[in-house]
Amino acid sequence: MYKDIKAVIFDVDGTLIDSMWIWKQVDIEFLGKRGLSLPERLQLEIEGMSYSETAIYFKDKFNLPDSLEEIKEEWRLMAEDHYKCHIKLKSGVKDFLRLLHAKGINIGIASSNSRELIDYMLTNHDIKKYFSIVRTSCEVDKGKPHPDVYLKVAGDMGIEPCRCLVFEDTVSGVMAAKSAGMKVFAMADEFSEGSKEKLMEMAEGYIHSFSEVMGYFK
Repeated sequence: MYKDIKAVIFDVDGTLIDSMWIWKQVDIEFLGKRGLSLPERLQLEIEGMSYSETAIYFKDKFNLPDSLEEIKEEWRLMAEDHYKCHIKLKSGVKDFLRLLHAKGINIGIASSNSRELIDYMLTNHDIKKYFSIVRTSCEVDKGKPHPDVYLKVAGDMGIEPCRCLVFEDTVSGVMAAKSAGMKVFAMADEFSEGSKEKLMEMAEGYIHSFSEVMGYFK
């Protein structure tokens, strides 16, 4: 199954890094400053949306006077310190990236996050050198669960989607990669625990550490 893999593409939040908790806190604080409370199902409703799509959703749902750019910039500033200094990589990330790089496998990112925050994280953890392509859902027509961002990364690499292996942590992310014609491993994360059975059903595998898949590439 893996001998024909020419590229590995990673989601970021909840997959490469333990960061989903940050966005719930950002949403709580952002709405709290406006006298609003966090709806119980908000995280599920925005799952997979691009940074821009999420800003549109917030502006419409909460009737915000802020411009879309003001909303996105406020979120970025609220999350910036965490992405620069506090978030941790998921287990086994660096060793897996080193192995893929040594094997000559293309490595990319397809994320719903902002480019600036992704750059902070990659630089802080000294892993930027491993990624040949970094794309966000804001750079394509539609966010996850649509396949656009994954197809964009594969196209930039010049590699057929069927030769790509994706790592994702959400149902919408797995759906996006599957719709693109790619193989997918689901990464366990606290914030997607409620979707564990669905993820196990949809993906080729379900892992808690990247060390679990290194043997496939040695």
